[in-house]
Amino acid sequence: QVQLVESGGGLVQPGGSLRLSCAASGSFADIANMGWYRQTPGKQRELVAVISSGGTTTYVDSVKGRFTISRDNAKNTVYLQMNSLKPEDTAVYYCRASSGGSGYWGQGTQVTVSS
Repeated sequence: QVQLVESGGGLVQPGGSLRLSCAASGSFADIANMGWYRQTPGKQRELVAVISSGGTTTYVDSVKGRFTISRDNAKNTVYLQMNSLKPEDTAVYYCRASSGGSGYWGQGTQVTVSS
């Protein structure tokens, strides 16, 4: 019912910034939570940040103060502003959305932080 289209990934030097976007489309009720996860090959996918429909945010400790999650409810779009990027932030980032009691995943976008 929900398709998630991600964009904004790429290669950036340490200390640089990227902004990820994820737009939801399809036939669905109002989206409750939207968030970003990341995964490195061989490691478990972890929650990076999540935002509720009311704007309440939660972050993993390692990105607090550097990343900011936001959303535009009218556009059904969630953003992740990533500043002061570190090599350890390198991963595939996945968009996640919940609607009508179901969860949906984006296809993932690669973020590489390297000098």
